[in-house]
Amino acid sequence: MSQAKERPIIFKGEMVRAILDGRKTQTRRLVKGPCPYGVAGDRFWVRESLTAVQPGNHRQPPMLAYAADNVWVEPGTTAWKKAVSSIHMPRWASRITLEITSVRGEHLCDISEADAKAEGVCGQLEAAKAGFSWYDKPRKAFRSLWESINGKESWDLDPLVWVIEFKRVE
Repeated sequence: MSQAKERPIIFKGEMVRAILDGRKTQTRRLVKGPCPYGVAGDRFWVRESLTAVQPGNHRQPPMLAYAADNVWVEPGTTAWKKAVSSIHMPRWASRITLEITSVRGEHLCDISEADAKAEGVCGQLEAAKAGFSWYDKPRKAFRSLWESINGKESWDLDPLVWVIEFKRVE
């Protein structure tokens, strides 16, 4: 019996927000040989952009301000360090741990509306209520998100992707 592994995974701020809000339970990543993301039971620690902030009185320890939370540095505080890109985020600063529940391969364009929604995007009515600027259907919104990350023509190539389903570990 193999022991569960833990790996880092990077998410854009809007997808971190979707995880925190309970809307994102899947991610798709390009297939480049055997699945490097793990198997059911393995875990991810989420890397995201952040800044360490020192309170104005300097008696309190620095606080972490995560970009996905849209936290602004308050007057009387100072940025302790410059913003840290997600790629450089250390493990100790991660606030989100995810457990893989399943992994499968499929063609990108085979994504269903339900799976697109599980990717953290939402439909027009939900988007309007939440203040998002997504399109009329989750699948169309996911296509837009995919192209913003992987390039304008990337959807039309219909590549093989790993579909990684996960749950948040509290």
